[in-house]
Amino acid sequence: MRNSVKAVVDAYDGTVSFYISDPLDLLVRVYDRMFPGLFKPIAAMPDDLRAHVRYPHQFLQLQASLFAAYHMTDPKVFYNKENLWQIPALGDKPMEPYYTIMKLPGEKQEEYALLLPFTPSKRDNLAAWLAARCDGSNYGKIRAYTFPRDRLIYGPKQIDARINQDSFISQQLTLWNQRGSEVIRGSMLVIPIEKSLLYVQPLFLAADKSALPELKRVIVAFNDEVVMEENLELALQRLFGEKKPLIPAVTPVTVSGDTFPGSLAREAMKIYEKATTLQRQGEWGAYGDELRKLEQILKRMAQER
Repeated sequence: MRNSVKAVVDAYDGTVSFYISDPLDLLVRVYDRMFPGLFKPIAAMPDDLRAHVRYPHQFLQLQASLFAAYHMTDPKVFYNKENLWQIPALGDKPMEPYYTIMKLPGEKQEEYALLLPFTPSKRDNLAAWLAARCDGSNYGKIRAYTFPRDRLIYGPKQIDARINQDSFISQQLTLWNQRGSEVIRGSMLVIPIEKSLLYVQPLFLAADKSALPELKRVIVAFNDEVVMEENLELALQRLFGEKKPLIPAVTPVTVSGDTFPGSLAREAMKIYEKATTLQRQGEWGAYGDELRKLEQILKRMAQER
């Protein structure tokens, strides 16, 4: 299984162009000599097109399944499988890699990356992240980030279990499922905040007579707390704003040149909605800008907590 060529089809005239993303791959070098001029270096790809190049998620999924065992470099540890990892599962299906814009540790700016978490074998806490980079000269480079083994970092399955154990949330889900409708739990998003993780999961309600699911609630988990509200703004308000009463005399907070009152949940909601719209439109540059603003606000809210 290889990832050495990017094929691009012009949507107007059907012209196909082939760009070599891995010049060290022997097979593509042979094909390049067999068909001179057919392949171009990826540096020749137009910049606006290059910005949309993604690392294949199926490729990382296969690599991750092997890396779960072969990250162990000590022969004794490998033989005894002392530090075996696994890809976490939500329900019956293992998680799939997902794309996000974030600043990787040690880097100066945000970038487009493909992420997949690991948990220790037969355990549910997070053990590591595998990140495949997509931007510029870093395309195709893979990094593994491990979590400290002496600290409990909740994994997706543990957060999912905490959601199911919440009496209010489980009661509401049961009620909705009994009214001739179906509750659809969306993808669980993980937003890094300093040394913590914020989990966000949307809930959709699909009625029998309607083919279009409707966003009904948003679940947010941070540390040991899980809340469910009608939208992200109210959920963030409960997590970060409740324990600090809103007093008009509180000094405003400045983020990215704009001034906000003590609770920033409303502004976080606006930025989240704008980022979601930009994501659907494929405006990844502007989408990254909005995520950076959201990250700053969430960090500030976590500090004020």
